[in-house]
Amino acid sequence: MTYRKQKPLEVYKINDSYIVAVYQGELSKYDIILRYRQRNSNGKWSQIRTPKHIHWAVDMLIKLTHEEDLAKRFLDFLLRLWEATEGFKTKEEREEFLKEENLLKTVEQEAKNFEGLSKHGEYSIKFLILLAKLLMKQEKTNREDAYMFRKLLEALKEHREIYKIVSIATHRGG
Repeated sequence: MTYRKQKPLEVYKINDSYIVAVYQGELSKYDIILRYRQRNSNGKWSQIRTPKHIHWAVDMLIKLTHEEDLAKRFLDFLLRLWEATEGFKTKEEREEFLKEENLLKTVEQEAKNFEGLSKHGEYSIKFLILLAKLLMKQEKTNREDAYMFRKLLEALKEHREIYKIVSIATHRGG
């Protein structure tokens, strides 16, 4: 999945429905940029897209509406993951984390606890976990004191008013 003449650092295929690619970013030495494609209902792949916090938030709002307890447990899981996540400090550390087989195996295991959420919304739980892990690494690599994704998770968990959630999710770069 070449993007702007750049080859990906790693590519992940999820459920034959999503392809996520990670590229070298420009904000810092170990920055990553995420792009994805999604198989449409007609079987064709979408254009290459940039995952946005707002897409993630809307999907979680739908999941919260249908399976509130499970969705809140999922958000708790992601908040714990956020606290444990550190940015990349070396090229080797980034390469080790991005290894397809290791990362996807972990995502598969974690997704089993929340699989019921995949029935609601646009995105599968595996796709959301993979994106969350990559977005967390991206944010914390570029700013150790990053907080945007955490604020979004907290707002969703607290089921704050939709205006507040959308405001957080669409803040610059969201």
